[in-house]
Amino acid sequence: MKRVAILISGGGSNMVALAESMTGDHPARPVLVASNDPVAGGLAKAASMGIPTAAVDHRPFKGDRAAFEAELLRPILAAEPDILCLAGFMRVLTPDFVGRFSGRMLNIHPSLLPKYPGLHTHQRALDSGDSEAGCTVHEVTPALDDGPILGQARVPVLPGDTAAMLAARVLVQEHRLYPAVLRRYAAGDRTPVRL
Repeated sequence: MKRVAILISGGGSNMVALAESMTGDHPARPVLVASNDPVAGGLAKAASMGIPTAAVDHRPFKGDRAAFEAELLRPILAAEPDILCLAGFMRVLTPDFVGRFSGRMLNIHPSLLPKYPGLHTHQRALDSGDSEAGCTVHEVTPALDDGPILGQARVPVLPGDTAAMLAARVLVQEHRLYPAVLRRYAAGDRTPVRL
């Protein structure tokens, strides 16, 4: 059984989708939900699901990413995860941190990578006149939003869409895609999932 730690920064909707999927014959179980924000809504949700939680506020570190990550590593390493899932974790991780979990860290990103790495993905898709948008689960590498693609889900861009409307439709697919990829990945299969 694979042990999964999930990193969040906010409400944790993708974390909840992942945690709820890890039951029955699933080859993994959640062992920790950690956040860089002590008041992230997802921490209370995780606790209510019986998942251990930890929080390391990034703000006192004043941009010293290595020092912040050293503190964040303590609860993560104590939980002994086999897989680390970034689920709306809004801190850029250093190459040293990423390297420590090389080949076993996943992230979900709200665009069809390699299109639109970084922020404001939905507005960028609208501004480009794209006919479809979506989300991507990828293996994390030191380059931002750049690792091997493990799954993608597509949604049409509809006439009159705003970034918020598009984001809401993409989020529905995120909650389907990430659990599907994690199940496959935890079983040792890196074949991309297409939804």
